[in-house]
Amino acid sequence: MTLLALAVGGRGVVDPDEPVVFADDEGFLRGRAAFETTRVYGGRPFRLDRHLERLAGSAARLGLPAPDLGALERLALEAVAAAGERECSLRIYFTPGREGNGRPGALALVQALPPWLDELRERGLRLAALPFGVETPSLIGGAKASSYALNMAAVDEAKRRGADDALFLGPDGVVLEGPTSNLWWRRGGTLFTPALDLGILPGVTRATLIELAPELGYAVEDGAYRLADVAAADEVFTSSSVREVMPVVEVDGAAVPRGAAADELQAALRAAADGA
Repeated sequence: MTLLALAVGGRGVVDPDEPVVFADDEGFLRGRAAFETTRVYGGRPFRLDRHLERLAGSAARLGLPAPDLGALERLALEAVAAAGERECSLRIYFTPGREGNGRPGALALVQALPPWLDELRERGLRLAALPFGVETPSLIGGAKASSYALNMAAVDEAKRRGADDALFLGPDGVVLEGPTSNLWWRRGGTLFTPALDLGILPGVTRATLIELAPELGYAVEDGAYRLADVAAADEVFTSSSVREVMPVVEVDGAAVPRGAAADELQAALRAAADGA
């Protein structure tokens, strides 16, 4: 995605082509940094307060200093204003800073939205189920950390299998989440999603859909479920900040029917963003 604007803690907005990360920053050296991504609607980051609260939780799980959320909010809004785009994405990074100097670092990046989002939503996602490989919840389960190598490797493997994205499976085949999204499915009038105590990411969009679903007549249940539960669903979809609500049309090569809930929740999410 094209980088539209960049703001750096303690410096403000800088040229997006300017180098701003030191080689000994622990975020680079060890992937020890927290980050958040949210979508910008009409020039306003969606539920930025919730994303910053989650970033603080991730920082605590990673053993980072407590971030100044007010300063991070100001940095984020500076970057969004500098980008001059009303529809885009915002990413905030918080790192321990340079090894041994004790001064945390912060970055706010504003990027253009992927041009293929609407086309993918029209076609629907194809998922490949992959074992996660660790017991859950892990030591940093639920933290949004910058150490994303496993997530990106999973996406690459899914694509090698002819899918668009991966679906992580925990011990005993329990379904967890995608590399960058939460998983949902519907049976009748009930929406199901894996529970947070499995160690999955507490998605801000996931929480928003839980709030919106009853207004559309859907009950919501969370828990520990297996792939067979997903395969027997009336429809399946994912949720994330940038992709929003994305219908799933295939899991491990087996077709999944499309239904009305994904479209209804997508419309409700957009309405909530417009009214925020």
